[in-house]
Amino acid sequence: MFIQTEATPNPATLKFIPGRIVLQTGTMEFNSREAAARSPLAGRLFEIEGITGVFYGSDFITVTKDGGDWQHLKPAILGAIMEHYMSGAPLLADGSAASDDLADEEDEFYNEADAETVDIIKDLIETRVRPAVANDGGDITFRGFKDGIVYLNMKGACSGCPSSTATLQHGIQNLLRHFVPEVVEVRPM
Repeated sequence: MFIQTEATPNPATLKFIPGRIVLQTGTMEFNSREAAARSPLAGRLFEIEGITGVFYGSDFITVTKDGGDWQHLKPAILGAIMEHYMSGAPLLADGSAASDDLADEEDEFYNEADAETVDIIKDLIETRVRPAVANDGGDITFRGFKDGIVYLNMKGACSGCPSSTATLQHGIQNLLRHFVPEVVEVRPM
């Protein structure tokens, strides 16, 4: 098994590509050992000293560290990922394939009168923003729309990334304002 590694714009996060489907639909993020308990792979990665986050995309895994050197952490991470896939163990302990996206949708907020505008915003995020951000090992999901402000949730490599403010304000905000005049600002949540 060959696992590719790619740098992300976030120096604290590396992207690992195992060459197979990681998550059938959506994304999942684990920011603690407790949260990682539902995934054998995430749990194993959190056993590596210095690991603070694990994120699953469709065909990649991003791992975030709080310290340490990638040169020392990378072999242990690659070993854990390879061991997991070679064992045939499920990604989630309960065998489900549920993603965090369903929980995000349940927590959305916006005025029902803005439903048409929100549909356009969500479509733009889904078709133009998320694929680009996935290339960098992260994800951005819609959280809400109120008073012209779009609230987004940043995950994976995007969470805590030094360039995330620029991505939001110069990239996503400009895109949404161009297509949706009602949008005045984009903020992380």
